[in-house]
Amino acid sequence: MTIQPPGRWSRVFVTAAGLCGAAGVALSAAAAHNGGGNLATAAQFLLLHAPALLVLGLVAGGQLMRSAGAVLLVGVLLFCGDLVMRHYAGDRLFPLAAPAGGALMILGWLAIAVSALTRSRAGR
Repeated sequence: MTIQPPGRWSRVFVTAAGLCGAAGVALSAAAAHNGGGNLATAAQFLLLHAPALLVLGLVAGGQLMRSAGAVLLVGVLLFCGDLVMRHYAGDRLFPLAAPAGGALMILGWLAIAVSALTRSRAGR
């Protein structure tokens, strides 16, 4: 594992990790007090993906790894954003936002796996 100097994508992923972690804790508390199933699910996904985004921000990776992280981040935002909108606004973010976000999260995780398999010994 190579720690890289903070580049643009590193800062994006580490910032997103912090925000996902904070939002996950806040939504967990809101779900506990409001009995919100959608909020609890959104909180769980945010808290599960925050450490992954943190690692993506700290570990050197090639273009595929950065792209995978971006896809993962967009997926988390769409999925959780839709669940939070359903709870607080009573409406969806947009039609099929949650399924699209879920599909992007799956694609992001698969791209992370592929990037690990396609890395050269030099660690690109």
